Amino acid sequence: MPYIEAKLSVILDENQKYDLQKKLADAVSTAFSKPKSYIMTNIEDNKSLFMGEQKVEKGAYIVVRSLGSISKPACQTATKEICGTLVNEYGLNGSNIYITYHPVDLWGWNGSMF
Repeated sequence: MPYIEAKLSVILDENQKYDLQKKLADAVSTAFSKPKSYIMTNIEDNKSLFMGEQKVEKGAYIVVRSLGSISKPACQTATKEICGTLVNEYGLNGSNIYITYHPVDLWGWNGSMF
């Protein structure tokens, strides 16, 4: 039930996108104790991101939405893993990565509600 949206300022090939979505799903699945089979991920690369009126060359904005409440410790666990992956494996600058978490009360799937 989590949905992960990743907007990156860098360009990724299809293999890198596939690899990144797996790593993001792993981080969220582990931190929130959610099955990976229900995680949807959207990877958007080559986005124009700006911070303080300056174009961000190696950065990202990640949005994580999940059904029900989300604890701060779970978010911290996911943040550490996601940032580590983006910095160490994709060359992004840690100070140019923002992650927001959004609990969702109402979530529809397959013609009904959870």
